[in-house]
Amino acid sequence: MEIATLKELLPFLIPVLILDLCLIGWALVDWARRKRTKGPKWVWLLVILFVSTFGPIIYLVFGREEEQDAGDPD
Repeated sequence: MEIATLKELLPFLIPVLILDLCLIGWALVDWARRKRTKGPKWVWLLVILFVSTFGPIIYLVFGREEEQDAGDPD
């Protein structure tokens, strides 16, 4: 890839990279704070870290287990 082409694409790549880093950060914080996930936590960590932009999205949609309220008898 030529330097000129990279300079043309840079204004589009920077927001995508920032969004990707924000998603990874959000997913990692959520993963660390949850006691339980749907499936082993270590697998979700690998998904978040190694499946690029889609890993955190997959975790946030499918991997999180709903927390129950302490006062809820159900």
